[in-house]
Amino acid sequence: VQEGATEEFAVLAREQTGGRGSRGRHWQSLRGNLHLSVLLREPLPLQQATGFALLAGLALLEALERFLPAEGTKLHLKWPNDVLFEGRKLGGVLIDTIGGASGRLAFLVIGFGANLAIAPSLPDRPTAALAELIAPPAPEAVAHAVLAQLWYWRFRRAHEGWSAIRTAWLARAHPLRSRLTVCVGEEIVAGEFAGLTEGFALILDTQAGTRSFATGEIFLGQPHLAPA
Repeated sequence: VQEGATEEFAVLAREQTGGRGSRGRHWQSLRGNLHLSVLLREPLPLQQATGFALLAGLALLEALERFLPAEGTKLHLKWPNDVLFEGRKLGGVLIDTIGGASGRLAFLVIGFGANLAIAPSLPDRPTAALAELIAPPAPEAVAHAVLAQLWYWRFRRAHEGWSAIRTAWLARAHPLRSRLTVCVGEEIVAGEFAGLTEGFALILDTQAGTRSFATGEIFLGQPHLAPA
């Protein structure tokens, strides 16, 4: 990037030896799965970078759905950008940003990962792969689909604003009033999902009142359940 990579530069890796997930986790980058990174230059206020996490998650889910039967199989989003099948993680997005002048984005790199052929065994969460449902598609084909959906939603955002992203994301996410648990550091907060703020923070109705979370580890259900 620093040496002048162009806008919309994308890299597809067959395997990764040092794949990185959220919160510093190691991402198991197995051959046959999707490992795609995309460079975007978006001269927007830095605080809008959070919106791209949801935009990218939506693009990944829709790209994966292109390869599934039209009926019967449903993928869902977990805040902010995990793609789930039957409550198990099938894919996710990681975004790195660098700010420019006047508090605006210089560029962002969106990393897309999805289990196409193999669902890695993880100690802290159940996983899924497309291979459970169909013959796994080639990573190249899925990458093209992801890029197409990414450009589509960038176009929608540019012409309709972030409200279009929020509406589409909510339609594919855990339903309103779903029981969720948010872990932020040592704090564990349980409540009901009540939507998103204008800045895409998660809103949770708790026994102590309504709270919003700009970051945190999200669990489906009660605190004692394993993460999805």
